[in-house]
Amino acid sequence: MLKKFFAGLLSGLMAIVLPACDGINLEKLKPGISTLQDVRDIMGPPSMEWADPDGTLTWEYPRTPEGIVNYMIVFGPDKRLREVRQVLSEENFARVREGMSREEIRRLLGKPAHESYFPLKKEHVWDWKSKVEPGMVWFFNVHFDENGRVVRTSSSFDPKG
Repeated sequence: MLKKFFAGLLSGLMAIVLPACDGINLEKLKPGISTLQDVRDIMGPPSMEWADPDGTLTWEYPRTPEGIVNYMIVFGPDKRLREVRQVLSEENFARVREGMSREEIRRLLGKPAHESYFPLKKEHVWDWKSKVEPGMVWFFNVHFDENGRVVRTSSSFDPKG
């Protein structure tokens, strides 16, 4: 019982502290001025990195499973900060389409909070915490077939009391 209490307390503190730290750190980043090294010094190493043919580079900074944000930090070919995007948004959730690959979803939404496999349905499900309300945590879910292609999306909730 005591272990469960402390786990819940730690989880709640992380949900408060991480966004506060991000807010402070993100204010230090200046589009057009901050370099790759500046971002690495402030935010740490990215969890994932994508390079596009045009020289654009995107670094991923997930805040899942506890947070409700994932950041994509985009650099231009000149290796200067172009933009910081918070990608867990209703707009991005609406961009998920049937047939998209796991890689496309990862680039769009960042690292999922959880990954599950349902053998009877032969379905993989990734989820991201999308909002927290009193007594309720909501998740956006993407369902993949055995070939790693999106078959549908859904929303679910976890009552917390």
